[in-house]
Amino acid sequence: MVLAHGVFDLLHLGHVRHLEAAKAQGDLLIVTVTADPFVNKGPGRPIFPDLLRAEMLAAVDYVDWAGVNHAPSAEAALEVIRPDVYIKGGDYVDSAQDVTGKIAAEREAVEKHGGRVVFTDEITFSSSALINSHLVIRDPAALAAIDRLRVAGGADRLFAMIDDLAKMRVLFVGETIVDQYDYVQSLGKTTKGSIVATQYLEQELFAGGVIAAANHAAGFCEKVDVVTMLGGMNPHEDLVRASLHDRVGLKVIMAEDRPTVRKRRFVMEHVGESPISKLFEVYYMDDKPLPDARRVELSAILAKAADDYDLVVVCDFGHGMLDREAVETLTNLPTFLAVNAQTNAGNMGYNHVSRYRRADFVCIDEPEARIVASSKHEPIGDLIIGDLVERIDCGRVIVTIGRRGCVHWSAEDGLMETPGFGHSPIDTMGSGDAFLAITAPLLANGASMQDAAFIGNVVGGIKVGVVGHRRAVDKASVKKAITGIMK
Repeated sequence: MVLAHGVFDLLHLGHVRHLEAAKAQGDLLIVTVTADPFVNKGPGRPIFPDLLRAEMLAAVDYVDWAGVNHAPSAEAALEVIRPDVYIKGGDYVDSAQDVTGKIAAEREAVEKHGGRVVFTDEITFSSSALINSHLVIRDPAALAAIDRLRVAGGADRLFAMIDDLAKMRVLFVGETIVDQYDYVQSLGKTTKGSIVATQYLEQELFAGGVIAAANHAAGFCEKVDVVTMLGGMNPHEDLVRASLHDRVGLKVIMAEDRPTVRKRRFVMEHVGESPISKLFEVYYMDDKPLPDARRVELSAILAKAADDYDLVVVCDFGHGMLDREAVETLTNLPTFLAVNAQTNAGNMGYNHVSRYRRADFVCIDEPEARIVASSKHEPIGDLIIGDLVERIDCGRVIVTIGRRGCVHWSAEDGLMETPGFGHSPIDTMGSGDAFLAITAPLLANGASMQDAAFIGNVVGGIKVGVVGHRRAVDKASVKKAITGIMK
């Protein structure tokens, strides 16, 4: 029994030769494809959904069975199938060239059950290169950005920059938000009113807010700690602690007089690659200032941050944790300070980033920038230079503009734009926090705005393909996506 595994997004002659060589190794050839949520080839990939990819493979004469593997690597399939031979392409012979690091674990899973790994040596093509050349239509700005990076050292230079984050010690400060998804199915309008009726299906709870942001960073950085607020009345502490990445430490300010912030969303049933549809949202929170004892405790913790961390990242959701005293303590820190102050339905008009008189890096989205500047139509670049930089003593500003990418300014490089690379979002919640969680350490570690913005756009493109906070963006996923984009 022989098993071959891969994405197989665009079936070509190289695949056919690979599968022919695989079948020659045994009697029965099984081919599994990576399920769509686990394909890390860059925004907009895969081109073809997993069931179509499996169906195409099943039509190949050499293939006896085809299936979909719902996991990030082949280990799960290997444990179930236990093949005598596991087939990989010749480009995996040198495991050091595998940016995901998964080939070693897969080899161990094969050999544990008496199997062996065989590498084929057939004609090869790159599906990613063919797709980038003939199927993915990128605007000229995106193509120019990719070409600039190729000339400047390409993926290897970006990989070195990402790997260098392993020495970073980062403190995240901000509110924990329990993001609740109640999945429902529409039943139509009620017969005696104008209400849309739904049928409850299931519920999913995520530890979001600053916890989700810290989990993203933990996949890249050596040490990540969180200072956050939980409510004593309904803390959800078990959920929060169970959701933490192994490298994330937690320091909790317990506000006994309120619940932990919870945002409950009623979500239409999610099918395949279609975006989830959020029907209605309910906030459970009490956003009054912290009691005096808790404020003193928070300020004392923050004042010591400069001694233990290379970087402080503020995820200010405007729900009562960070008052003027806490903001002043943060802005007085000599440590590199990255700030996002979010505008949302619960704080509209009250939580501008201009609350922070100083920062080394400010990262907000376009609506937040427009609210700060009280400008609906002015170009984003003019807002950055004319309002944000004047109001905040800050040498680096990024304003994200959704799928179009981001506009950024620094004292060294001036105003520039880094395009997005096209993606079909499933769920946009938390994509800005993921962008901040990776760009902040990169900039604190000396990366240029262009490089940080490019990597941040890749991270954001990966995150919008994940429902809620089911999984954090990790280093291997980002490297694989960059590889796919650069081919």
